[in-house]
Amino acid sequence: MKKPFLTIVVPCYNEEEVLEETSLQLMGIVESLVVSESISSDSQIMFVDDGSKDRTWELIDSYSQSNKNISGVKLSRNYGHQGALLAGLTEAYKISDCVVSIDADLQDDVHAIIEFMEKYHEGFDVVYGVRDKRETDTFFKRNSALAFYNIMSKLGVNMVPNHADYRLLSKRALAEFLRYKEENMFIRGIVPLLGFKSTKVYYNRNERFAGESKYPLKKMILFAVDGITSFSIAPIRLLLVVGVVMFLVGIGLGIYAIVQKVVDQVVPGWTSLMISLWMIGGVQLIGIGVLGEYVGKIFKQVKARPRFTIEENVFASKFENNKTN
Repeated sequence: MKKPFLTIVVPCYNEEEVLEETSLQLMGIVESLVVSESISSDSQIMFVDDGSKDRTWELIDSYSQSNKNISGVKLSRNYGHQGALLAGLTEAYKISDCVVSIDADLQDDVHAIIEFMEKYHEGFDVVYGVRDKRETDTFFKRNSALAFYNIMSKLGVNMVPNHADYRLLSKRALAEFLRYKEENMFIRGIVPLLGFKSTKVYYNRNERFAGESKYPLKKMILFAVDGITSFSIAPIRLLLVVGVVMFLVGIGLGIYAIVQKVVDQVVPGWTSLMISLWMIGGVQLIGIGVLGEYVGKIFKQVKARPRFTIEENVFASKFENNKTN
């Protein structure tokens, strides 16, 4: 029976401090899977350099030359984590039977990949890596993540709690995923929409092996906003409700003002006037901002620009060399 060709896609941005250890640990997993005959001996670890400014690509290129199971893709600039992951998945699809995506920082337990493959051989097309505990996260990050999943659930977005981008996709699941052409890719929200047979593998999250997190608070907030506005129009509907409520409140205040005028009990009220103006002005600005977020996404989508540009592709080169040989 033909053994499946596995590609492990690893997005990297300024990861020179951790890259050596990451490649060693992932190679250990690949070798173990090859020995157990779970995957093809030609399976690949594909590092995707997302426009790094350090020696990340230099190290990837070096590893790919010395190891037949390691290759890389270099993007022309920084496209962000989701863009780099999308580039890797797109390239991996061409020759892979299944693909695992994992971050380079080693916070996700690489040994879960062995269980991923067991589930794949059982017939699952999608295997989610789910964090059993978040003890290594800060109090703020742990609770803000929980709040985000709750908000997305209430907005009707089907997501897997405590799952990031550590997962396995079969070839047919990946083919369906690549049919989604959104400019603002929120991958962890799209995968559950595929509808194929799926399961979960639980693991304990580790401390980052080295270096600094590439997701500071600002990026986390922008990522959350992208997720919400990419999958739900609930914020626009909420604005409609707020607008109706404010309109009704305004009618009530108008009637009250007329009554006070009739009974001649009007007291000049600068404070109440200013509060009303600020409240209405604030609601209007919030409304314009939310609508602008959606219009901005439409603007990006209709331009239909490439979602990533590959500068160098060692992964494809190795595949061509293998076919030639």
